[in-house]
Amino acid sequence: MSGHSKWANIKHRKEATDKKRARVFSKLLRAIAIAAKKDNNPESNSALRTAVERARKFNVPHDHIERALKKSDDASRSEELTLEAYGPEGVALIIRVTTDNKNRAVAEIKKILKDHDVKWAEPGSVMWAFEPDINEYEWRAKFPQHISKTAEEKLLAFMEALDNHDDVDEIYTSAALNER
Repeated sequence: MSGHSKWANIKHRKEATDKKRARVFSKLLRAIAIAAKKDNNPESNSALRTAVERARKFNVPHDHIERALKKSDDASRSEELTLEAYGPEGVALIIRVTTDNKNRAVAEIKKILKDHDVKWAEPGSVMWAFEPDINEYEWRAKFPQHISKTAEEKLLAFMEALDNHDDVDEIYTSAALNER
């Protein structure tokens, strides 16, 4: 009866969840390191305070957060990009990227866009559909757009592919996904 071991199944499930957790942790810690570039004090740096709060919300260990704060000197080589695109049925997308190689990251993201029939947008052409959230680090749609079920499935598949890219930090969409 190969493949029916309870412990093997637990091991495989744990490996999968640990892999997802590690991906989330690395994105959160990179955001902390980038925010700490300007000012290493969370009391005076709102972007850093927000990044640390988000990391704590996802149960990132305290020593990992401290290490990311110390790593901010290395983050000075990284840069933060905001990319814009139009998805299925004209859904506006903002993609926030942190990378150490701008050309590579943009090329890889353009490939993902092309694979999912999402159109690249010029800088500033999508921002009109969004407004900054309370902390001005996140974006929220001004006019949430209702889309068909097939378009929603395509959009979710695209967002999952983007989320699997190591350099992509956040994806904001004008689609009303949770209102169904």
